[in-house]
Amino acid sequence: MSKSYTIWTIGCQMNLADSRQAAEALEALGYIAAPAAERADLIVLNTCVVRQSAEDKAAGRIQSLKSVKRRRPSTSIVVMGCLVGDDLPALRQRYPHVDAFLRPSDVAGLVEHARRGIAEDLACLEGAPRNACPVAAYVPVMLGCDHHCTYCIVTLRRGPGRSLPIPQIVEEAGKAVAAGAREITLLGQNVDDYGHDLPGEPDLADVLRAIHDLDGLWRIRFLTSHPADLSDRLIAAVAELPKVCPHFELPIQAGDDLVLKRMGRGYTVDDYRRLVGRIRHSVPGASIATDVIVGFPGESDEQFKRTMSLLEEIRFDAVHVAAYSPRPGTAASRLADDVPPEVKAARRQAVEDLQERIVGEINGQLAGQAVEVLVEEPHKVRWKGRTRTNKLVFFEHPDDWQGKLAQVRITWAGPWSLLGEVTPAPRG
Repeated sequence: MSKSYTIWTIGCQMNLADSRQAAEALEALGYIAAPAAERADLIVLNTCVVRQSAEDKAAGRIQSLKSVKRRRPSTSIVVMGCLVGDDLPALRQRYPHVDAFLRPSDVAGLVEHARRGIAEDLACLEGAPRNACPVAAYVPVMLGCDHHCTYCIVTLRRGPGRSLPIPQIVEEAGKAVAAGAREITLLGQNVDDYGHDLPGEPDLADVLRAIHDLDGLWRIRFLTSHPADLSDRLIAAVAELPKVCPHFELPIQAGDDLVLKRMGRGYTVDDYRRLVGRIRHSVPGASIATDVIVGFPGESDEQFKRTMSLLEEIRFDAVHVAAYSPRPGTAASRLADDVPPEVKAARRQAVEDLQERIVGEINGQLAGQAVEVLVEEPHKVRWKGRTRTNKLVFFEHPDDWQGKLAQVRITWAGPWSLLGEVTPAPRG
């Protein structure tokens, strides 16, 4: 009888890519997806601890599986991802019902565990159907990160940057396209640092060119970029290659130079402004998303106001905002967490309110225009997809549009999504 597995994933796109790779490897061993975690032989939890809220959620999920282990002692529970660091004895003591702890991206370790016949749980992005072949797939190009941002635990848990060879990336992208993917997102904690450790030092622009002509591939994206490393050569590749989407994920984190210095980001606000200017000059109409941390140790009201002014000035297409939470072992955790929780909450809300207005104005300019949408999946009574600039679009139509390109005329534009009417003939 075949063994069954399930995967639960929380966190970044790298975790999602690791989980999908793990699922494919398990199925190659003969494992089948379980209808529910409670009925699986192998339960895998792919965890994240970048924010305290993510760590709390992962811890709650691990604790919830105690009852499964009591009812079915043969069930194997595996925890992998960024929760697993150097403190393995403490983890084993805290979670004695867990059978194995694996470090981030250790798919090989999971496969070896499965080969020994011990059931494990693999992660699914919460709420997403794991077995469906994704129209938009993730392909890692490098693991780890060489930056040492003082608030970030990624380097501690995932190690230094290690680039994957271009032939391996092309092979993985080709497999995804052969399985039905029409869009590939190249992943790395800092994709702009790609290739520094490989012979000949290729860069991300070389990777984009290597996969660009894959038959059946329509769109290419990449994330996440670091403002200190994003090169003019990469910007030029985005401008020149038709399949590469004009969208940049470019975290600023703060709009004050002193805060950026305490964060260890390695650039100034003016450096960032100039970089955005070069992107918008070379790639007209490009969308830019960013990340912001509010309430970093020592952040004053005036420093936060500078962040708000920068957001108003640059007018990002998306801002992912989080309140600072200290991560054990990071340099920032040794600083006094001196911004009160209520102030952090108020600052986070202020950023969200400002961005809702700005992106509402940006999206409002699309009303009445026709945009190209790659349709990813059905969503209730509508189809769901994204533009090349990563705008979320919904439309109603009786035909099957999944995995096809649609021309959609926007009839309603809100800050978080767009509604439209599709032309009758799908492409693809």
